[in-house]
Amino acid sequence: MIAIALAWIGTACWIVCFWWMHRISSRQHSMLKELHDVAKRIEELSKAEHDLIRDVHPQVGAIKEQVENVAEAVAPDAAKSR
Repeated sequence: MIAIALAWIGTACWIVCFWWMHRISSRQHSMLKELHDVAKRIEELSKAEHDLIRDVHPQVGAIKEQVENVAEAVAPDAAKSR
């Protein structure tokens, strides 16, 4: 009789253990899916930022040259030489 009771208790423990592991596994799966979605959004934003920087970069050089030309033209030394 004790052997049958222990067998049933052992079977119940295995069932609880498998259910618990399945629950943990499903939580991990949902967490990994969420993490993958976040990484995908970050990658898309990073690509968009990179494209914007690539578009703006040549303009920054031209603006810098224009600012230097204006700075030279309005410098106090340039006014004295005229």
